[in-house]
Amino acid sequence: MSFFNKMLASVGIGSAKVDTKLDSDTVVPGGEIRGVVEIQGGNVEQRIDDIYLTLNTTYIKEADDKKYTVPAQIDRFRLTESFVLMANERKVIPFSFILAPDTPLSIGKTKVWIATGLDIKNAVDPTDKDYLQVVPNQIMDSVLKAINGLGFRLREADCEQAPHRLRRRLPFIQEFEFVPVSGPFRGRLDEVEITFFPVSAYDIEILMQVDRKVRGLSSLFSEALNMDESNLRFTVNQGDIPHMQQKIQSIIQSYS
Repeated sequence: MSFFNKMLASVGIGSAKVDTKLDSDTVVPGGEIRGVVEIQGGNVEQRIDDIYLTLNTTYIKEADDKKYTVPAQIDRFRLTESFVLMANERKVIPFSFILAPDTPLSIGKTKVWIATGLDIKNAVDPTDKDYLQVVPNQIMDSVLKAINGLGFRLREADCEQAPHRLRRRLPFIQEFEFVPVSGPFRGRLDEVEITFFPVSAYDIEILMQVDRKVRGLSSLFSEALNMDESNLRFTVNQGDIPHMQQKIQSIIQSYS
């Protein structure tokens, strides 16, 4: 009977189960995630070689003129050393970790989740998946509200493969694409795109692309050559929050 149970456990039947419970599924980039991993032993004892948490998302990658959605691992955390889990034994392992500052926000099509895995030799590794709601931190929120306050509407937010010049720790960047539907830039701009690059807990570098609206034949040629676009970089911090909208408006105004 024991041998039969071990055979079943090796293919995942009657094997250990894992369930991760988060204190909260809402977090800001650079914030702390806390929770517990609950492990329930199966019908036989099993050696758990590793318990790990991975932070994951997906991004759009282009190859051979085609676009693909591919997975990306943002971070990985090992929780325990190897141990033996007895039959029907229950273990609760608390954890906490800091979410990477460059974790993308859960906006648009972007999803972020924690995957929990048990590494069990000669067996199917049990896994669990928990989605996070990654919301803007105070500075990011101020920037997004400022752009919205200037009459822009968010059209799209996607994680895309980073061009070589913009690649940092991760192979992708998250782009936010806005279109002016009211306010001072309606009729003057086609769109504005921004990408956040956290520098520290208090400073964020912003890459902004301002796409001017085509007017006349010369502008058509400019658009064909991408000369109607301006790419700029600037840094914002907590001190900018009280007057963020004025700052963003001034920057866009200079290039529109």
